[in-house]
Order: sequence, then structure tokens, then C-alpha cells
Amino acid sequence: MFNKTKVSNRVTSSAVMAFAIIASACIIAFTWHNNIKSQQTIAVTGSAKRNIVSDIGILRGSIQINAANPNDGYVQLKNQMPVVIKYLNEAGIKKDQIEIFPITSFANYEYTPQGMQTGRILNYTQSQRFQLKLNDVQKTKTLSLQITDLLNQGIALQMDAPEYYYSGLADLKIQIQADAAKDAQTRASRIAESTDQKLGAMRGAKMGVLQITPKNSNVIGDYGINDVSSIEKEITAVVHANFEID
Repeated sequence: MFNKTKVSNRVTSSAVMAFAIIASACIIAFTWHNNIKSQQTIAVTGSAKRNIVSDIGILRGSIQINAANPNDGYVQLKNQMPVVIKYLNEAGIKKDQIEIFPITSFANYEYTPQGMQTGRILNYTQSQRFQLKLNDVQKTKTLSLQITDLLNQGIALQMDAPEYYYSGLADLKIQIQADAAKDAQTRASRIAESTDQKLGAMRGAKMGVLQITPKNSNVIGDYGINDVSSIEKEITAVVHANFEID
């Protein structure tokens, strides 16, 4: 006898199974599509550059004396350092802008042609360093060129190259890195638009090293450059970023 109930159950089971198969296929297709979509990214490099003018100048120098005994070197230093300070005062440098460091002293030993030390002391070297920190970089530059006139007065002066810094560098670093990230987003957006796609969220970003170089210089360093030799500088930031494609 024909059993309608069994047939109906079989039809229902087949329909449920077919629906489950179709649903599974849709889920797999949707997941596959999303995975493929999430792998579609744009990798770009953004950059930003600012011109800066140093507002701090540092000038370092020392008096260095070679003498037969430490006492003679000490006396010469005590006689020469006041001459340097007087020169700086007459150039408009205040006493509180001049930092004087302690005297250092060491013995110079005799060496054989083979490079062996004989133990005999030839003479003694004594030196005293000083440093100026000015908010006038042009005065720093001028002074670095003129102070060597003291050599004509018998002052055993040795000067380092002047250094120039920008006091607002810490805040500027944050600003310029943000500008570089915006530039990366703009570049990625234009690439997406050119292929009729929309730019999605940023998936990752890596900040490059900062380059602080003399103005109009094309020198770069793998570990970054921090130029202190020039008054006018350029600071450049680079950001490597990845964006999703919607």
C-alpha cells in the first residue's frame, strides 16, 4: 500500500538538505569573496617636507696648553681664559651665556719607534673648555669666524664648528609625520579612483626615519640625518601605508 506520509517525509528531508547545501555554498562563496576582497590592498608611500630656520646656536671651544710641568700649564690657562671671556663680553655675550668647564690634565709619554711606551714623560697637556648657547644664530655664526683673532694675541685657542638647532623640533616631528600619513592616504585614494574603486580603511602604516638636512640638499641616510651644521634646514618625513580596497 502506497504510504503518502513516508513520501512526504522524504520530500521534506530532501528539501531541507537542498536548502542546507545551497546555504552552505552561499556562505562559502561569501567568505571566499570577503577573503579575496580583504587581500586587495594598495601600498603607498607618503611624504611631507617643511623648511625650518634654526633659532639656537651653540659654540664650543677650548684653550689647550702643552707645558713641561702641570703648574706651568695651569698658570697659562688661568692667564688666557680671562682674555677669552673679556673678548666674548665685548662681543655682546653675557656672563650667564658662557659655561666654563673644569680643567683637564694628562701626561704625554715618550714612545719608541716600535710604539712601545718608555715611561718617560715628555710634557703635560692641560685644557679648559667653554661653551656658548645663544638664541641669535647669526651672532653665533659671526662669532665663530671672528673669535679666532685671539690666536694673534697668543691665545692657544681651539674652536669646534658651530652647531645650529631648532627649538620647536619635537612638536614639528609629530605634525610632519601626520602630514606624511595624509599624503599617503591621498595618493592611495587617487590610485583607487583611477581604477573605479573606493579606498577602504588603513590596514597598517610604518613611519620612516626623519631626515633633517641642509636646505636644498638631497642627502639622505638609512638611519636618518640630523644636520646641525646649517642654519636653514629641511625636515622630511616618510610613511609607508597599506589601504583596503572596497
